[in-house]
Amino acid sequence: MARKYPLDTYRNIGIIAHIDAGKTTTTERILFYTGKTHRIGSVDDGTTVTDWMEQERERGITIVSAAVSAEWKGYQVNIIDTPGHIDFTAEVQRSLRVLDGGIVVFDAVQGVEPQSETVWRQADRYQVPRICFVNKMDRTGASYERSIESMRRRLGANPIAMQLPIGIEAGFKGVVDLLSQKAILWDDDMGREPLETEIPEDMLLAVHQMREQMVEQICETDDDLTLKYLEGKEITIAELKAVLRSATITGKITPVFCGSSLRNKGVQPLLDAVIDYLPSPADIPPVSGIHPHRGDTVERPAEDTAPTSALVFKIVADPYVGRLAYIRVYSGKLTTGTMVYNPTKDRRERVGRLLRMYADRREDLNEILAGDIGAVVGLKESFTGDTLCDASNLIILENITFPEPVISVAIEPKTTADQDKMADALHKLSEEDPTFRVRVDEETGQTIIAGMGELHLEILVDRMLREFRVQARVGRPQVAYRETITTVVPKAEFRYVKQTGGRGQYGHVIFELKPGEPGSGIVFENGIIGGDIPREYIPAIEKGVRESAEAGVLAGYPVVDMAIRLYGGSFHEVDSNEMAFKMAASMAFKEGIHRGAPILQEPIMKVEVIVPEEFLGEIIGQLNARRGEIQGTEMRPGNTQEIIAMVPLGEMFGYATDLRSATQGRGVFTMEFDHYSQVSDNVAKMILA
Repeated sequence: MARKYPLDTYRNIGIIAHIDAGKTTTTERILFYTGKTHRIGSVDDGTTVTDWMEQERERGITIVSAAVSAEWKGYQVNIIDTPGHIDFTAEVQRSLRVLDGGIVVFDAVQGVEPQSETVWRQADRYQVPRICFVNKMDRTGASYERSIESMRRRLGANPIAMQLPIGIEAGFKGVVDLLSQKAILWDDDMGREPLETEIPEDMLLAVHQMREQMVEQICETDDDLTLKYLEGKEITIAELKAVLRSATITGKITPVFCGSSLRNKGVQPLLDAVIDYLPSPADIPPVSGIHPHRGDTVERPAEDTAPTSALVFKIVADPYVGRLAYIRVYSGKLTTGTMVYNPTKDRRERVGRLLRMYADRREDLNEILAGDIGAVVGLKESFTGDTLCDASNLIILENITFPEPVISVAIEPKTTADQDKMADALHKLSEEDPTFRVRVDEETGQTIIAGMGELHLEILVDRMLREFRVQARVGRPQVAYRETITTVVPKAEFRYVKQTGGRGQYGHVIFELKPGEPGSGIVFENGIIGGDIPREYIPAIEKGVRESAEAGVLAGYPVVDMAIRLYGGSFHEVDSNEMAFKMAASMAFKEGIHRGAPILQEPIMKVEVIVPEEFLGEIIGQLNARRGEIQGTEMRPGNTQEIIAMVPLGEMFGYATDLRSATQGRGVFTMEFDHYSQVSDNVAKMILA
């Protein structure tokens, strides 16, 4: 099938921002102006296209990233609207992994907010080019200049103003395009027809100065243009656009636009900027991955004729079509009814239906070509982060790494009839969400669910009730503590000998235990030289170590960040077996932990609180009382102060209520996981008691 759109007319973009900056509202306007919808949805009314879940509409927040497609001036634009709340950061992460560009939305009053920093770092990690949109220019206290300055200061970005607002706050009515030196006004309420006109007299000087500054910034990124600028030669708009596009794609510059999505102003120029400055799949380097057998690097160009390579970035349990796998095709194509190979799982998969997603609605396709994003029905073994490719041209693309859950609760069905339904629901939800974990506590038999925060788990329990009709009781939130050692244990030895009348059991291992780097997990090394322990028993030894690490030694929390080297032991010709070595490994590991000066670690959250200045002292005192470590304070717009602190997660339960009471409901806070740190002795005693 021939392409409807050439590859260079595709744009795969994400809309990312802090919670409540206006991502979903901006997406709604894009869909309206591109003709995808015939009425503008409202977040407040729960009528938006991309916030389609009941929980999203009730709370007025985005929970899952939604993919939509639109057409603008002959270009195919695939848009992913992402959540702003930190509990759903995995949604942002997996979206950024497969996108070519991003629109970062900022609140014109607040400028750069905590979650803005997080998503910016995530975009840096995946080298996603960005343009910025300073939204809510009509609000009291809005400042375009201050927002740009906060990008420079807090993000370390190189922002370049492409527009100047006409009017401020309630008087905001349009923008001046600095490139074309034309004013753009929106007179009608729906903002359908932007009116291009002359720049207001009183703005001519400011526009001239800002344009000079913009031209200089663009020229600095290109040697030929710098020379031309210094020689005082005329530089055309086409030249400026071409260099700006190149500098945006390489991340040297971030163009900044402004508007008010809610008031239907500024969205069309933003769409034009997506076309003009963000890359197509053809503009980015060929995707690279690893050959699963040879281990060398393999590249795939973004061409339909190249061998197929695609990445699964999201799994959804759709009530109408079943299990949906969202994919980005990097090279080649996926065709309905064909077989593909999943090298991550070493499985062949059949491609059932192919769909173009439109939030929770869908359109059938015959094929998905290189550079495009779509969804596949029929994949049984493929999960988030898996690669799909040709069986004869193998490649494994870079996986998506997700943060570990930091909070857990016990959950049990209300009735026996709900037992099986709950297990099925939890299985499907954990398939969808890589930051959601389910395990059964061996000692108590309880089902434990873990996630990124209280809201994350609350939403998942609510989905169980609504989507899967499972009634469940939920326990109090528990912190995901960890265990580790602080000193080297040169020799941890255990000889497992059991005689039971007939054939006995014999396993003997000697380990060396060392503290590992933070985040390294459990690293097992087989250092056996000669035949002290036959090779076939090594997997059982490693399994014994890993199972004991998972179950914990001090207080039942997982053991992490350790290197274990097996370097000695012995076996018996008759009595040795896998079970005996597994038991010996488990016992030696536990003994070694006790001798390695073990400690408990707790998750430390980066907490940012914004409060009116008069409450500053009280809130700092509140955070100190919760074992918080104040990192600093900063003035924010509207006579408010921002407090940045590191606080243990265990102390943050119920903080929202305390903050509201102490600030008459005017204080807000955000928190995200930062690192694990040793628990103080007095707190450890309470946990271990």
